Amino acid sequence: MSGQEFKRALGYANAAFELLKRSGIPPYPQFYELLYTYATGVNPSLNNRINAIFREGSSPSVDLAEALYNEFLKSDVNDRISDVSERMHARIEAVHDAIDSAMTTANAYSGSLQAASGDLQQDITVETLKSLANRLLLETRVMQETNQALEQKLEASRDDIAALQRDLDDVRRESMLDPLTKIANRKSFDEGLEAAVAEANIGDQPLCLMIADIDHFKTFNDTYGHQTGDQVLRLVAMTIRSNIKGKDLAARYGGEEFVAILPSTDLDGAVIVAENVRKAIQAKELLKRSTNEKLGRITASFGVAAFRSGDTPSSLLERADRCLYAAKHAGRNRVVSETELAEMQAAGSGISAA
Repeated sequence: MSGQEFKRALGYANAAFELLKRSGIPPYPQFYELLYTYATGVNPSLNNRINAIFREGSSPSVDLAEALYNEFLKSDVNDRISDVSERMHARIEAVHDAIDSAMTTANAYSGSLQAASGDLQQDITVETLKSLANRLLLETRVMQETNQALEQKLEASRDDIAALQRDLDDVRRESMLDPLTKIANRKSFDEGLEAAVAEANIGDQPLCLMIADIDHFKTFNDTYGHQTGDQVLRLVAMTIRSNIKGKDLAARYGGEEFVAILPSTDLDGAVIVAENVRKAIQAKELLKRSTNEKLGRITASFGVAAFRSGDTPSSLLERADRCLYAAKHAGRNRVVSETELAEMQAAGSGISAA
């Protein structure tokens, strides 16, 4: 974890504890998670609900906090996965039962055939032979019907299991997306960066990481409201996603911060990507949807770092974060790469490496 990331996380934690203290809500883990999430702003629906409660002047309570936690944070992904798992288990059990029934019928049929074989080796009358043939014919039909029923159950089970697999895939995909911006979430980014760094450590392909932060977003959010703020977040996410390619991964890192993993891209190329995103964001004029009021333009600052041999996800992220901090410190609405950061430090611009 970089120094800047630690400071941000600590700020969110302090804000969460302050809200718990002010509301008189005990700092149980679920309530801390609730207000920590509120402080980060990553769940717009939760923030809108809590802000409405504050505006109405309602008295916070443990029951209210519990209800909000259950509604917004108690993940239904695990519940949905459990549901799919239970349905799949029931279907597999049904298949096992059908197979067991078919095997019982098959064993009985096999026994009848063996008995008939023994009878045929003895001297038997024509009437006994006819009776034996009729019995075998009847049991053969039962066996055919049992096999048909098994085939139908297997076919139905195959279709059901395919549908369950699609449901499970949908749940997994949803669990890896940010619900507001519909790009990858922090969990997906962490896994993607770990995989990209591991691949870069064993190969000779370049890898870069871009981190972006919307300038003065809190002020914008407070001035125009959370719905307009959400519109800004979606716009930035869409702009980043439309300017990357192939195996690149864009993600919402938290709050108003976004990241992009850029495999097979060197530092110069990554700076071009960041500049393209920066210019595209700055070029878009915002309108308040409800009134068509012009809200002006937004800007974002960018830090870009390149993979070095032996890097870990944390070390690469920390260097990109330092570059972002330098871009903010140098006036915002700009891209700072590791190369430029080194030049700024050598020139004594006051940008620290921390």
